[in-house]
Amino acid sequence: MAALGQLVFDEYGKPIIILKDQGQQKRLTGADALKSHILAARSVASILSTSLGPRGLDKLMVSPDGDVTVTNDGATILKMMDVEHQIAKLMVQLSQSQDDEIGDGTTGVVVLAGALLEKAEYLLDKGIHPIRIADGYELAAKKAIENLEKIAEEFPVDKDNIEPLILTAMTTLGSKIINRCHRQMAEIAVNAVMAVADMETRDVNFELIKVEGKVGGKLEDTMLVKGVVVDKDFSHPQMPKELRDVKMAILTCPFEPPKPKTKHKLEVTSVEEYNALYKYEQQQFVDMVDKVKAAGATLAICQWGFDDEANHLLLQKNLPAVRWVGGPEIELIAIATNGRIVPRFEELSLEKLGSCGKVRELTFGTTKDRMLVIEECPNTKAVTIFIRGGNKMIIEEAKRSIHDALCVVRNLVRNNKIVYGGGAAEVSCALAVSEAADKISTLEQYAFRAFADALESIPLALAENSGLSPIHTLADCKARQVAEKNPALGIDCNSKGTSDMKEQHVIETLHSKKQQILLATQLVKMILKIDDIRTPGESFSA
Repeated sequence: MAALGQLVFDEYGKPIIILKDQGQQKRLTGADALKSHILAARSVASILSTSLGPRGLDKLMVSPDGDVTVTNDGATILKMMDVEHQIAKLMVQLSQSQDDEIGDGTTGVVVLAGALLEKAEYLLDKGIHPIRIADGYELAAKKAIENLEKIAEEFPVDKDNIEPLILTAMTTLGSKIINRCHRQMAEIAVNAVMAVADMETRDVNFELIKVEGKVGGKLEDTMLVKGVVVDKDFSHPQMPKELRDVKMAILTCPFEPPKPKTKHKLEVTSVEEYNALYKYEQQQFVDMVDKVKAAGATLAICQWGFDDEANHLLLQKNLPAVRWVGGPEIELIAIATNGRIVPRFEELSLEKLGSCGKVRELTFGTTKDRMLVIEECPNTKAVTIFIRGGNKMIIEEAKRSIHDALCVVRNLVRNNKIVYGGGAAEVSCALAVSEAADKISTLEQYAFRAFADALESIPLALAENSGLSPIHTLADCKARQVAEKNPALGIDCNSKGTSDMKEQHVIETLHSKKQQILLATQLVKMILKIDDIRTPGESFSA
């Protein structure tokens, strides 16, 4: 009790709890608290709604250090925004959880949550209790998910026919800055996933796909390397720039004399002692290089550095070497080359060496930047996507876009059910939820209709961002869906002349769409249940 406050009794013996620091806290309760939450969530959603769809606009974010990021990825925009309001922070986390789980649909989920809260405000003004609204939303979400399951279609995922997967990846990349090389990027993403996918367990290990970028060149120079690209060069400029049929020793031990683990002090009192120490060091270097050579290695990849003396010795002994290779790269090289990571020179043997067909050094432009490419590896399950671009900002956005495309293809490998994009799935769900509302006699029917209106916010935003008349376009789409009973009719954002998303190949994964609706509904339900906010504020006595 002491931590919270003090328990006292009045003259009649009634207990009174005096809470600490009440004078220093701001407090919002009841309808004011809910209105504050809804306003914050709508503000965040309105920022992102202009970035939705293939014609969505980009946002330019400047960090406190002055770094500039241009992106229309919802999760990245919210992550870089300096958000202070508690509910706005929840919206940021909502977008992040969609990104972590699915990898795509981060903008749509925030726009949907904002629309659900906006519609809830009208119901609150009518005097409907927030718990009834929250319960109604949950039932409506279940109905929407049922409808999605009903309209979903099976999608062929086959290593021999990747064309359908490429079309799906192109849908994801349609709204990104890299849609100049739309088809090429989609092919790279699909080929990368297919190279590492395990079709028996229907899983994809993303750790085997490395994404590297280098400033310079143009986006069209981006390529998929069936191997590993390492941002290092050979340790000595006179070492050969290309090696064939390589046997590589992958070392995590440094090329330097061993040091005792305990604290030690070495006193050198004469020239002879110094020379003896120098000869010992020399001999240690020679022994280390000889052990590597004796194992049959033709290339040494070392996690640690080595000094000029060891470097010179490696060159003399015709043993090319690479130093300061990071831990993740070392692991990837070991996987790709079927080698073992060796922690001590004594443990080196022929069986532990990795092998590959070719190691070559790439040189870029006039900057003398170099990178190593390890190709023709026995284990083709390790691949690298190597992105080029005019500046760092474009490369970073290309990495985010490629990541989204990789996630979508992975989701299809895991669960091959799809729905059609362009707002078609949302309009279909809105119609199904509205229809269900007419069969409900209780108060929840209002929440159902509000949920249906909120779902329409996605096609409305798509139409608005594409320069179309939002209300007319949506009304036409709904009327056609009802008349033709075709759930693939959506918003023609790219002015292709047809609203049928099946013909336009605008495809989204069922898993992603379900997750969007479930996550947005869960967050809105949680926000509607909060009716009291206490925040530390200025002291009134100050």
